[in-house]
Amino acid sequence: MRPLRYFVNVTLDGCCDHRAIPADEDLHRHAIENLDQADALLFGRVTYEMMEVAFRPPAETVARPEWMEPFARTINAAKKYVVSSTLDRVDWNAELLGGDLHEAVQQLKRQSGKGLLVGGVKLPLGLAELGLIDEYEFAVHPRLAGHGPTLLAGLSKRVDLRLVSRREFGSGAVAMRYEPRR
Repeated sequence: MRPLRYFVNVTLDGCCDHRAIPADEDLHRHAIENLDQADALLFGRVTYEMMEVAFRPPAETVARPEWMEPFARTINAAKKYVVSSTLDRVDWNAELLGGDLHEAVQQLKRQSGKGLLVGGVKLPLGLAELGLIDEYEFAVHPRLAGHGPTLLAGLSKRVDLRLVSRREFGSGAVAMRYEPRR
């Protein structure tokens, strides 16, 4: 069974807004390592559209540093599944995931492979509620944003986690990987 891993960048005060978190070469390399551990990405509509605008060729609407290009190539090539009730079609190596979320994700997890990687805010909340996330990784940045969206806001039940790894970056960010205690 393929594990479902959640990776998100977050400020010390829980903000998950990508505009509040500085781009960092080391963290982009780390994100590529996470992408390499997955056969496919699982996105909600907002994250899918944000990543598509930023990284789908010829995403030259915004100049980006050269060190971002390996991440751009990696995410561009990745298989993507998109959960959305408002989109009627997707492309960019993606397909819509329809029907019951629990069953659809369980079906993806049952396939053989390295794993699935989910990002974003709202979809991971729903997946956490359903108990479908096998690993959580929070890259915590040394910044207070003072605004949201916030990490897993509205989670209706406690999820106890066990730290399995920790990695510090030159920027002061710390990536902590956890598994749910079962």
